[in-house]
Parts: sequence; structure tokens; C-alpha cells
Amino acid sequence: MGLAGPLSVDRIITLEGAVNFRDLGGYAAKDGMRTRWRVLFRADGLSELTEADLSVIRELGIRTVVDLRSGTEVEQSRFNVDAHPVEFHHFPFIHELPASDMWEWRPGLLGTQYREMLDDAGDQIVGALEALAAPEAQPAVFHCTAGKDRTGLLSAIVLALLGVPEDTVVADYALSGAAMERLRAKLILKYPEGKDVITGIDEVFSADPGNMVALFAHLRQHYGSVEAYADRIGASAELLARLRLVLLEPAS
Repeated sequence: MGLAGPLSVDRIITLEGAVNFRDLGGYAAKDGMRTRWRVLFRADGLSELTEADLSVIRELGIRTVVDLRSGTEVEQSRFNVDAHPVEFHHFPFIHELPASDMWEWRPGLLGTQYREMLDDAGDQIVGALEALAAPEAQPAVFHCTAGKDRTGLLSAIVLALLGVPEDTVVADYALSGAAMERLRAKLILKYPEGKDVITGIDEVFSADPGNMVALFAHLRQHYGSVEAYADRIGASAELLARLRLVLLEPAS
């Protein structure tokens, strides 16, 4: 599935203030192509990066940050553009996070949320794709709070549009599993008074591959293919060509 890249390139970028920052490079795609290393990253929240983390961000040469969180989340915290100037874009995939008690009385809410974002956030998805495909945008990172759900949806769409096989996309999503344990531990330390809630909502911290498999099944059933979906939401052929030009390279 191409989950491990060359020995000289690490997929997971270890940071102090983020737990799920990783490279989307090195994945085999159609027609003898692969995704480029060190041009596109996915991540969790980026508001708590330390000076050491920012040094890593500078070494990576990050030029663009695409924030997929709600307006409320962005008002509370965001990437420090003063410490490291970037082109900052905000495309909220959902308007409000579910309350903690909703996970108890709505089993399967995570998968439902993915399908709702696919159906309802078309304009935001196109905006994010445009930002990532813009001239001089790379290296770029897109993120949400955990780097798993909203980020996982956009990652799945981008990789599928690049011709990366579905099983590879699903496996990339599942890589968030280990990071979610780190995130849960981080949140318990930060909010000890909420320990019972944090430890009790397992679905929030789940990276069950079945969620992504179900998302692709929904996409095929309702749209036919990822390319047909992109056309439906207004992603032009020219946009997809630009995306492929900047994010793909010959595998050999």
C-alpha cells in the first residue's frame, strides 16, 4: 500500500505541540505516478506549536495552512502566523462540533458526520482544493483539531483524485489510531476535570478503517466516482489537473 517511504523520509513528523502531523507523500497512484514527498501534510491542531516545532515547520518550508475547523474553534486558537508567516485559509467543514453527550445516544455518529460533510460541505471542499493547488502554495498543510475526521475526509478526497487506490487511502486514515491515544492522553493532562468524559467517548478517538470504507461506499452509491463527485461540487477539470501537477511525480 505504500505506507512506508524511503528510509531517508519519515511520514510521521514528531512535534511537541501536535500529535498527528504527517506527510502524504510516497503513495503509489495511477499511470506510474506517486504522491510527492514533503509537499503536502495533514495534521491536528497547530495552535500549540513550540519554538522547536516552529523550527521544524520552517525546515519543512510550510507556505500554506488550511484550517478546516469551525469558526468558534478558530476564534479560540489558530496557527501562529506571526511566528511563521503563511497563507492562511479557513474552510469550516462543519459549523459546530457535536456535544459530548451526543456520542452516547447517536451510535455511529462519526460515520454519519463524514457522509454529511461529503454531502453538505462541497463549497468548502472546493475552496480547500483551490488553496492547495494555488501557485506557490506548497509545501502546504491542512488540519482540524484531531487531524482525523475533517482532515481525514479531505485527505481521502485529495488522494483519491490523485489516483491513489482506495485501500491505501483507508490505511492512511487508520494511521491516526496511534495518534489518537497520544491526543487523549494530552487532553486528560490539559483538562483533568474532564477525564471521565474524555475516557468515555471512544468513538471520538476511533480511527476505525470501516469509517472510511463506508465513506467510499456512500460516495460511489450517491455520486458514482470521486471524479463525478468533484464535478458535482464544482471542482473543475482544470483545478484537478493543477492539483495533480503539483502533487504527483513519476514513481521511478
